[in-house]
Amino acid sequence: MNVMISSEAARFYKQEVLSGKNQSLRLFVRVGGVGSGGFSVGVSAEEPTRNCYHLKKEGVVFFIYEDDAWYFNGMTIDYNEDLNMMVFTNPQFEDIYHPEQ
Repeated sequence: MNVMISSEAARFYKQEVLSGKNQSLRLFVRVGGVGSGGFSVGVSAEEPTRNCYHLKKEGVVFFIYEDDAWYFNGMTIDYNEDLNMMVFTNPQFEDIYHPEQ
């Protein structure tokens, strides 16, 4: 699996999501609420419990379970400081929020 996480994004997650003790973040496919029908990236501070894809950036271990690989393969995760927001792109989908598998 090929996922790219920028140093800026890793530092943002480290500062905003992680406590001093936990240095692992699970990335998962998050399904939108009622009526949205869309997908987005979910993030949870937790430790892996089974085999998964993982990468380390800025001291943070990011991991993705196989069930979610279809959404993340080819994805770039970046942080836009000017907009103060995360930016997710994946060329395999025309619309990352409503991807067709």
